[in-house]
Amino acid sequence: MATAPRMTRREALTVALCTAGWATVRATAATAATAATAATAATPDSPAFREVASGIFVRRGLDEDVSPTNDNSIANIGFVVGREGVAVIDPGGSLRDGERLRQEIVRVTKHPIRFVVMTHGHPDHIFGAGAFRQDRPEFVGHSRLPLTLATRGEYYRERLDGVLGAGRAGVVLPPTRLIEHTGTLDLGGRTLELTAHPRGHSDCDLTVRDLQTATLFAGDLLFVGRVPSLDGSLRGWLNVLNSLKSVEASRAVPGHGPVGVNWPSGSADLERYLGVLATGTRAALAKGLDLEAAVRTVGQSERGRWKLFDAYHGHNVTQAFKELEWE
Repeated sequence: MATAPRMTRREALTVALCTAGWATVRATAATAATAATAATAATPDSPAFREVASGIFVRRGLDEDVSPTNDNSIANIGFVVGREGVAVIDPGGSLRDGERLRQEIVRVTKHPIRFVVMTHGHPDHIFGAGAFRQDRPEFVGHSRLPLTLATRGEYYRERLDGVLGAGRAGVVLPPTRLIEHTGTLDLGGRTLELTAHPRGHSDCDLTVRDLQTATLFAGDLLFVGRVPSLDGSLRGWLNVLNSLKSVEASRAVPGHGPVGVNWPSGSADLERYLGVLATGTRAALAKGLDLEAAVRTVGQSERGRWKLFDAYHGHNVTQAFKELEWE
């Protein structure tokens, strides 16, 4: 029987480019097959908010891919309470996820919700924003976030609706306040320091540091336990991680993983993984391996160290291959 023609390197890279950024929102047969298990093992209402430092509350995202049973509540989300107001740090992965976050804030404090910070433009971090429109906050994001949402937002929403059900994703809300380099948010006796980073995990990564407790919200620049997802620049991500080590923080809240880790030691596993990815991809290119072979071989020593490795690692190799072949 004749075999299907193999894709050229350029064709494979074009496919990878078109699918970049959607590694967290895929309506696959595997997702459907695990939906029943997810429903009993961890429902959207089961993850609890924890006060990781004084006035800082974080909910750990589920270590799952998006499914109809989890409302895309797969990212760490939280909020910071000051004397006069509240700042949300990532509003959640769907309208329902954002509504649960808002309910928790109202339960904890009567202070108004002044700010909703979106650390980057991926679906699991932004689609809860619609739950906060009634509060009339400032929606805060990286200066490049509007372009990301303009080019990808509706595509993300349609795909997410396709998984969760029509209308359940939420709406795409662009930021009303942009951070180009650095900025601050005043919560009344409490200041949050915001930093916009060069291309790393994504094109529009923003970190938030609470000066009062030396807590760093790293967004998806930090993955712990769950395999990272590369949608920006591998070299850039390594550079940003290196610069973040100098940030004065005693703990960091990753975008995925535990609600808090020591800083900067908590980035060691991620840095190792990205280094293995870079070294292995460069070695594959030097040997003349094609993309298909690189995906099969690069970074396999990391299997067993990360949750969802098989679901995301091939995507990461593809992104690294696309970037590093032009060095």
